[in-house]
Amino acid sequence: MKDYETADFSRDVLDASKTTPVVVDFWAEWCGPCRILGPILERLHEKDAGRWTLMKVDTDRNQDIASRYGVRGIPSVKMIVDGRVVSEFTGAQPERAVRQWLDSSLPDPFQVDLQRAQALMSEGDEKGGIAVLEQVLEKNPSHGDARVLMAKGILPEDPERAMDLISGIEEDSKHFPLADAIRRIADRNEKMNRLAELPEGPAKKSYSSALREIASGNYDSAIEHLIEVIKIDRSYDDYGARKACVALFTLLGEEHEVTRKHRRVFAGALNV
Repeated sequence: MKDYETADFSRDVLDASKTTPVVVDFWAEWCGPCRILGPILERLHEKDAGRWTLMKVDTDRNQDIASRYGVRGIPSVKMIVDGRVVSEFTGAQPERAVRQWLDSSLPDPFQVDLQRAQALMSEGDEKGGIAVLEQVLEKNPSHGDARVLMAKGILPEDPERAMDLISGIEEDSKHFPLADAIRRIADRNEKMNRLAELPEGPAKKSYSSALREIASGNYDSAIEHLIEVIKIDRSYDDYGARKACVALFTLLGEEHEVTRKHRRVFAGALNV
């Protein structure tokens, strides 16, 4: 078993944090919650493979360090970047909560690249944005932001790869809402290949048109058809039109011009 206990705090934590974030677990042998949290941190550290370093400080043996960092209760976990604490929590937490804390606290070395990709895609240069994201994923294949942004960009042309990119993103991830929207839209793409299996009814024509537009990436037109379905028969295909609209709004974002154009009409159709 790997020994995470620090032998030299200045070297192992402060100096090391100038190149890689260091998560410090303040603990003690007699602390029951520490024995619960410790293995969770170790497991997540192994999964993240070099994204951050884990070090442990036994507060009984290092009371001066614990005092210097204001440790009042244990386990106490602090993330140190460039020699200073940037985030922290106290008490044993479930793995999902620790995962969320890590994802929200760790600095992102690819932030500039992601902003550039988003700008290109917002300007209509999907290929340029995707090319930037490909470079990010070559360096870090597990980068969540890059994966969901790439999946969003290639969804109309390559839904199968889009689904591969978001594979494994579950409810404990900050990326889940967008990943779930991508899954729902990809499911509508699959339905487009089986239009004959859709239930018969007056809403089928508009719903079929919406599915074709979704598969083509024409989301503005797709939402118009979906709203028409809601007006005709909101329960059609297990409320499929409402679910598809919500997924498309999530995919595009609340500030997107298409979302802003249709949000109020969508809400009105639901309230009729």
